[in-house]
Amino acid sequence: MIKAKGYAALSATTPLVPYTFERRDPKEHDVVIDIKFCGICHSDIHMTKDEWKFGSMYPMVPGHEIAGVVSAVGSKVTKFKVGDQVGVGCMVDSCRECTNCKQELENYCIPGSTLTYSAPEKDGSGITQGGYSNVIVTNEDFVLRIPDGLPLDKAAPLLCAGITTYSPLKHWKAGPGTKVGVLGLGGLGHMATKIAVALGAEVTVISHSDKKREDAFKFGAHKFINTKNADEVTANALYFDLIINTVSSADLEMMSLLSLLKLDGSMVNVGAPEKPLSINVFPLLLMRRSLSGSAIGSIKETQEMLNFCAQHKISPEIEVIAPDQVNVAFERVLKSDVRYRFVIDMARL
Repeated sequence: MIKAKGYAALSATTPLVPYTFERRDPKEHDVVIDIKFCGICHSDIHMTKDEWKFGSMYPMVPGHEIAGVVSAVGSKVTKFKVGDQVGVGCMVDSCRECTNCKQELENYCIPGSTLTYSAPEKDGSGITQGGYSNVIVTNEDFVLRIPDGLPLDKAAPLLCAGITTYSPLKHWKAGPGTKVGVLGLGGLGHMATKIAVALGAEVTVISHSDKKREDAFKFGAHKFINTKNADEVTANALYFDLIINTVSSADLEMMSLLSLLKLDGSMVNVGAPEKPLSINVFPLLLMRRSLSGSAIGSIKETQEMLNFCAQHKISPEIEVIAPDQVNVAFERVLKSDVRYRFVIDMARL
């Protein structure tokens, strides 16, 4: 077994604390990764506090935006070698047999993909532990290659924030001639803005205040809507082909937001509130609009996203912290006091 150390939640109500544990020795197709950086996702907070009521398992080492360097490989690994710069995202396994897995859509595995942390291992050997740690062992099929030109600290958040927004933008065909709204300019929203602009869409950031108007334009947005300004909302009715909703709150004026979509327009939810959304069905009925969701992306699509970001020189705005600052970082995320993603420097563990 490989001795590991990191930060873990011991319960839903206590802060993260230093924690030592063991990783499995590499199997034939496993890759051992020395973790250099791990992003902090709002999902980590939801999971450590069991706010989604998914049955969080403790002790829990969170973290699914992992970037590092290969330190060892199993005897039959063909995709990676020692020294490669790699990443691990939100999942580390899937059933590989269901219809969706066979279509290379492991993120929609019908029995359920194995999450990077707080999930039972497929072989029943234990519970997965995530990237707020110094090392991880992962099957090569769920490891991503980080292209040259993407620094590891900036690559880390792409493994969730990047793919979570890239996937729906591609699926709903954002590009030249399409009008895309990005609801919320946080960790997800700023990546959605940058990626949609690079895809060639006309991009509008939709926010509840003017605090991030300047940042929106800095990231390439063409327009900005303050939802507290009724005139701005009314002026953009029936305007958008697609709205990416990145907000992790159920307290949204869905009637007015859906009114921004044109005939056959879609709002895709990628933010995951702890409480249910409440909507009136008529804005959907009257313009044949769609309200849908999207969950991360497949391994193939995630690699495509990393390559796309490297090609277009897209990276997240980050604030690098030491591991012992993680609890303060959680508090600041809840206060929206980060622009735009915390990344833990695991070398300082």
